[in-house]
Amino acid sequence: MGDFYVPISIESIETNIFPDVALYLKSGNNFVLYKSHGRDFSRNDSERLMENNVEFLYVSPGDQDIINEFMESNAERMLKDSNIQNKTKGKIIYQTSVNFVGDIFDNPNKVGDFERSKRLIENLLLYLSNDKQALSSLESVMAHNYFTFVHSLQVTALSLLLHSEAYLLLRDELVDVGIGTLLHDFGKIFVAPAILDKTGKLTEIELTELNRHPEAGYKFLKEKTSLNDVSLSIVRYHHERNNGNGFPLGLKGASIPRSAQVGAICDLYCTLTIDRTCRKSLPSHFAIHIMKQEMKGAFNMRLLDILEKLVCTGDTSTALLYG
Repeated sequence: MGDFYVPISIESIETNIFPDVALYLKSGNNFVLYKSHGRDFSRNDSERLMENNVEFLYVSPGDQDIINEFMESNAERMLKDSNIQNKTKGKIIYQTSVNFVGDIFDNPNKVGDFERSKRLIENLLLYLSNDKQALSSLESVMAHNYFTFVHSLQVTALSLLLHSEAYLLLRDELVDVGIGTLLHDFGKIFVAPAILDKTGKLTEIELTELNRHPEAGYKFLKEKTSLNDVSLSIVRYHHERNNGNGFPLGLKGASIPRSAQVGAICDLYCTLTIDRTCRKSLPSHFAIHIMKQEMKGAFNMRLLDILEKLVCTGDTSTALLYG
């Protein structure tokens, strides 16, 4: 992610508060300087851009740390601000979370900052609990290059909702679930970019390397962080299947921790329903059909039924349980 310009929604650029960094407009594949360092971003700037249907400005990779710190520090305040629309809050939590995942993947040494991860998940929980259309409100603001980061956030949001519907979890448990799902693909930092970016069918050797990512991520996080077993199990087992046809260990049924079962379901559902360069996304009902019928036995049917109610009714409201 370090080579990418970071998108910032216009609504989250608060005058007199936002950091003094250069801001860019995107034109095709190029970034054109809009506001140089040292010049204020005014309310007139904001209104003029929105009148011209410009939703985002961009920050250069060199200023990424400054922006990440600002967004993460101010997300809770903005999410609680009754003057900010839910759609705008969705953009704020979306880009804050996606930028966080990108930063962690680029700088694995930062992954041990538990308080940073916890704060982000608590803000996501706050947003999900206050917006009855939370899933549909979360808008994708990233190009396909960000697939892993966007996917991680989508899996996290859906896992939190599915956990809340399926189990009675305390707030701390939900935070553990959130951190685990946000980092579920962390092991992909150990996979060659050429394999991750390949649009055609992977060779057997390439597939074997890709399939090592759950165990690689688990071992790194277990050694370098203080994450508990709930979070770590999601990272390690999110590709296990109820019928034993998954990896890395080929576990079956109840031997797969329940949070990992939820993570596995949400991981595949989100993979099927997001646009990628190699294929278009599938409608929700079709994705559920594939998981229930064509992959019969791979997932817990009770959890699939709950997922179907969440994503196929048009109503994603849920009561997040804080204990």
